[in-house]
Amino acid sequence: MNEKKKRTTGSGRRSCVRCGNHNGLIRRYGLNICRRCFREVASSLGFTKFR
Repeated sequence: MNEKKKRTTGSGRRSCVRCGNHNGLIRRYGLNICRRCFREVASSLGFTKFR
């Protein structure tokens, strides 16, 4: 009876694949990880800082 409604649209539908967070999600290039997790794994994914 207290089951959560299955989300079909909106930001609540997508979550980070590492931590499950819904805020600050980076979807570009199919990453689907939040910005906090991105900072931890960016170098291992091949991203570099330009500055």
